[in-house]
Amino acid sequence: MDLYFSPLACSLATRIALYEANASANFIQVDTQSKQIVDDKADDRDFFAVNALGQVPVLREDDGWTLTENSAVLQWVADRFPQAQLAPPAGTRERARLQQWLGFIGTELHKAVFVPLLATDTAEAVKHYALSKVELRFGRLERHLSTHAYLLDAFSVADAYLVTVLNWAPYAGIDLARWPAVADYAKRMRARPAVARAIAEELEILKREREQKK
Repeated sequence: MDLYFSPLACSLATRIALYEANASANFIQVDTQSKQIVDDKADDRDFFAVNALGQVPVLREDDGWTLTENSAVLQWVADRFPQAQLAPPAGTRERARLQQWLGFIGTELHKAVFVPLLATDTAEAVKHYALSKVELRFGRLERHLSTHAYLLDAFSVADAYLVTVLNWAPYAGIDLARWPAVADYAKRMRARPAVARAIAEELEILKREREQKK
């Protein structure tokens, strides 16, 4: 199994899920700016040949089958390694709730808020619009996390995705201290061994890249 990733991008959630499951995988780095695969062993470094949209994550099974889109990849990993209990069984109300949270994180936080705020070419009017969405969405999280330790009854792939997205808050100018329950949740999630390991490894990759550019 291969995971195409970019350091600290949303693909971090799948790395976390794989570590939570103690699953083996090859991690193939992608430069999402140049859309090139950062791997000397790659026969073709054009990432568009792997994903026509040029986005991570992409999961590739050993037979060459590939899967894209974060919520789909995360659920696939959870179902491939059921012993890790990273998702409720398919067809249950609990699974529907997981999908609800994955949809919320992907559309209401990742795309609606963080993408416009983190992009370097976003117009000021668009940034203002994205910031106008913050209070309602983080308020929703605050109310839920004030009474829940996780998004569901236990850690799931939705938590792997949410902690990944919350990790971007300082770079987007969002102070999580405004929502104490969300800030506490993010701190607790980052302390989980699998999460801490995944973040540390990808931070180290970024650190090496900066040093090489110097």
